[in-house]
Amino acid sequence: MDEEAKTEQTDEEPIHRVGIESMSVFAIARATLVVAAVLFVAYLLLDLVKALGFLLFLIVVSIFIAYLLEPLVRLIRRPFEVRHIEKFMPRPLAIVLTYLIVFSFLGVAVSYLAPLVAAQLTEFARDFPNYVAAIQARFENLNYGYAELMITEDFQKEINEFITTSARNLTNLITAFVGTSAVALLTYLPWILLIPILAFFFLKDAVILKNMFLSCFPSGTWRARVDSLLYDVNKTIAAYTRAQMISCILIGFICTLGFTVIGLEYALLLGLLAGILEFIPLLGPLTLGVTATAIGLFSDDPWQAASTAGFLIILRLIHDYVTYPRIVRDGVHLHPFAVVLSVLAGEQIAGIPGVFLSIPVVALLTVFYKHFLEHSGRSGLFAGLFKEKQLPPVEED
Repeated sequence: MDEEAKTEQTDEEPIHRVGIESMSVFAIARATLVVAAVLFVAYLLLDLVKALGFLLFLIVVSIFIAYLLEPLVRLIRRPFEVRHIEKFMPRPLAIVLTYLIVFSFLGVAVSYLAPLVAAQLTEFARDFPNYVAAIQARFENLNYGYAELMITEDFQKEINEFITTSARNLTNLITAFVGTSAVALLTYLPWILLIPILAFFFLKDAVILKNMFLSCFPSGTWRARVDSLLYDVNKTIAAYTRAQMISCILIGFICTLGFTVIGLEYALLLGLLAGILEFIPLLGPLTLGVTATAIGLFSDDPWQAASTAGFLIILRLIHDYVTYPRIVRDGVHLHPFAVVLSVLAGEQIAGIPGVFLSIPVVALLTVFYKHFLEHSGRSGLFAGLFKEKQLPPVEED
């Protein structure tokens, strides 16, 4: 019996413990060098991005447009490919037909919506003095409230000055933003017209560009790994851009319908604004919510602002947690907290373009990280810092 017990005890698996004392000096040095190299390259790339910011922005927007048009190009060519007569519908011709269809649709939409939007803009400009008068009336009511609360005159002056200064700064900020945007649009309009041309070449020569890039790597494992990486990058960008476009159309339509049912003024204008701002993560929906609720606040119906805010909150929850995950499917895997941090970091680094590009950039970084781990055979970036130390089994008396 004693021998059997000793045999069973000997067959037990050894105990593995990991501690600071078992750290590999070489692994620590390697990890430190990797982190330092990544930070140095990021610093150099940041300077390069700032220097070529507008050019890179044009290229990125052109790539996004190409991803949006790619499904329609494939749809046009599919009947010819099924019948093995794709030579009668070459890819450049399919791209030209795609452009004709898209621009025709946009032309019809603009011709129908432009008069309605212009009418609501004119109405808003006409009613703007009424909003100013309503704000002044709120100030007068606020002064009466001071008397009821027995607030001292000095404190009343400080509050009024703070509100007045804040309103003036906000007005100046909006005016400066609109003016700067208009000047920038007129200045860069010829360059913006290059976007469809660049998108055409990206659609036409995507396979050629991919093969040229792959030829830079030695054939075998490296080229196969890069090919797999490009496949995942393509899948991620395609999922994000198409999901964002579907979201913009869906949110714009639902907001227009919802604002109309609520009875909110400028429903079409606000719905169009909702669709445009949906492409800007986090800040876009927030801007729409503040704008629409403020318009409802100055309406004749006191419950209109609450109805608008409640409608937008419910819409946001349903879209973010139900519809958007179904639209994007498995293309982008980001936690909501990571989305918030990405947007804030993008705004600090590159302003509005940084907000616009923050989520796809972080999503691509996760793709690169996954392939780095697969290529290196690690379970984590710092997996080699600690070595497992085997301890002998404990013998029982």
